[in-house]
Amino acid sequence: MNKTYYICKYSPIELLKAFGGECENFNHMPDGFDLADQVAHPNICGFGKTLLEAVMEGKIKELVLVSCCDTIRSVYDILLESGKLDFLYILDVLHCDSACSRERMAAQLKGLAKAYGKYKGTAFDPSAFAAAFQAPEKIAEPHIAVLGARMGQELFEMTNRSMPLPVENDTCVHNRSVGSAVPPAELLSYNEAGNHKTSDPKNSDKENRIQDSFILTEQFDRLMDWYAGEILGQIPCMRMMDPTGRKKLYNDPSIAGIIYHTVKFCDFYSFEYADIKSHTSVPLLKIESDYTIQSSGQLLTRLEAFAESIQPEGLEETDKRKERRNMGKGYFAGIDSGSTSTDVVILNKDHEIVTSIILPTGAGAAIGAERALSEALQKAGLQREDIDALVTTGYGRTAIKSGDKSITEITCHARGAHFLDSQVRTVIDIGGQDSKVIRLDENGAVANFVMNDKCAAGTGRFLEMMARTMEMDLDQMSECGLEFKEDITISSMCTVFAESEVVSLIAQNKATDDIVHGLNKAVAVKTAALAKRVGGEEKYMMTGGVSKNKGLVKTLEEKLGTKLVISEKAQLCGALGAALFAADMA
Repeated sequence: MNKTYYICKYSPIELLKAFGGECENFNHMPDGFDLADQVAHPNICGFGKTLLEAVMEGKIKELVLVSCCDTIRSVYDILLESGKLDFLYILDVLHCDSACSRERMAAQLKGLAKAYGKYKGTAFDPSAFAAAFQAPEKIAEPHIAVLGARMGQELFEMTNRSMPLPVENDTCVHNRSVGSAVPPAELLSYNEAGNHKTSDPKNSDKENRIQDSFILTEQFDRLMDWYAGEILGQIPCMRMMDPTGRKKLYNDPSIAGIIYHTVKFCDFYSFEYADIKSHTSVPLLKIESDYTIQSSGQLLTRLEAFAESIQPEGLEETDKRKERRNMGKGYFAGIDSGSTSTDVVILNKDHEIVTSIILPTGAGAAIGAERALSEALQKAGLQREDIDALVTTGYGRTAIKSGDKSITEITCHARGAHFLDSQVRTVIDIGGQDSKVIRLDENGAVANFVMNDKCAAGTGRFLEMMARTMEMDLDQMSECGLEFKEDITISSMCTVFAESEVVSLIAQNKATDDIVHGLNKAVAVKTAALAKRVGGEEKYMMTGGVSKNKGLVKTLEEKLGTKLVISEKAQLCGALGAALFAADMA
């Protein structure tokens, strides 16, 4: 038997179950939208395309929608025309909870009952309807709340694994509260004369006929009136005209942190995030997904960094470390496996840098890390067994199996920056693949952070590609732009479009210094915006390899209105932080 899929908290699940339906919330994240992009505009939200992709692949045959937004209405039209579904129905629900909207909702429910019963070839079962009402379970102990727009199941599972506390999903359909009340018994019992009698669908054919006609009675109308009130009386979603009742979701005193999820191209929940940010004092992380698993690596970094900021003491000693506890010689290593370079720092017991090394990452993070560590050990005259503890960080951290602990580059850069200058309060790291701005507290712990999206715009990779287009190396690019004459503006931060702009400017015989300054300005504007979002404050420190770009540093200082601290160990900051965490494990 096919499952009947639904997507919304306002979906009448209990009604579908009363007709024998096996219901399931559809919430999976695909690899991509190859089929969806063939039938819909590419800029509709990722969840809408997820639905289209699943239907076109034949994974869904029965679907009940609710008119949540224009995207879902469009999805319904496309699916209706496709003819791919055995059963498709959309409930047109008004965006308010009033007498008028409840009356309309009841009418919509009765229409669905007739259509679904006819499709299934079954009668309404009052007993099954009553049994379908289940009170929602809530976490009473300290926990992390996931709020905002729906979060794909795969992303939620990753979130749950990453957090140091229990995680409660209160996004969209998951904060459904229908079931807190059960249907009144007098609305579920009946006989031919209209007198109350408990019905059993297994009884006589006569009673089955009575049951078939139940949805045409005034009693069923009253039942649907009650049911409509329960559906519309939930904590509202952001599509409703009056969403103030949602404050219950984040005013729960047992919430120890909030992860706020939005879907790209969905505006409703971005407004709520701004409100929560101004009214809550608990740690808050905003993440955005396009509803695919393609950006899971970067999202995992954000989630793990958030978890580390909530519970920074979570550096439990591993069994591997316990075995070597008394065998080392007071040396500690940190490996920062980035997309471009792999950096290693080795400290002694006095937190002095014994040696360091920076090598290209190459094709594999694990191989690159082992090569870099081997060269660092050789340079210091040490053996692997001399290292008491090893902490890995960077995007390739989880691929390195020789480490004792893996910590995100956000937490490690914060630790390294604080070590280099304890007065630093904001760290800017423009890496090869992403950009990060980290705000520190007075102890050097992460108070807040923000990252760019999965696009490479404004990153080290962006600058590298632009340098290649202009036929210069990064060292040359660093000096260019300092003596610009014309203040050129690069309008696009997309790597592809920016490259086209650069080619066009070259064709116009624009000076190289002027073009490079335009690129520096574009990156600086984007980075300064990130700093503003995170609440950046002085002192500012810039870390990572891009800190060597003099032209960019100067332009960024102008946009921030302050000087940047550039340490001679700037590029080693992540590895240094990792090594310091390793020393904590002694």
